[in-house]
Amino acid sequence: MITELDLQVVEYMPRELKPGILYISDEYDLACHMCPCGCGNKIVTPIGPTDWSFKLEKGKPTLYPSIGNWQIPCRSHYWIRQGIIEWSYQWSEKRIKAGREHEEKRRESYYKEPAVIELTVPKKTKSKFARFIGWLFRKR
Repeated sequence: MITELDLQVVEYMPRELKPGILYISDEYDLACHMCPCGCGNKIVTPIGPTDWSFKLEKGKPTLYPSIGNWQIPCRSHYWIRQGIIEWSYQWSEKRIKAGREHEEKRRESYYKEPAVIELTVPKKTKSKFARFIGWLFRKR
């Protein structure tokens, strides 16, 4: 059973993951690690506004929220806080269903809100020299 995870920043996820390593790809907003229970399953957590968040705390990785591996036989449930695995309680099928519904509503709400993007194009200003040359050669 793994109790701590070290961080390794990668562009692409390695084919073979090493136990005890949390791989992060900034390029693809993805985190991967081997299940800390020792079952051998790869755990993939997308990083984004409707998925998990990642941050470094004191040089150690933190993922939020908890990771519940409800679709694999071990059904492990834990937090990764400052590189430490903090085991959590098992969820019932009813709790898992409610959690999934909550996540779906959160995603729908996030993507339903229109993104407001303000684009400002900087006004090009000519140098004094360029303005002088323009004045000098302008048609009179």
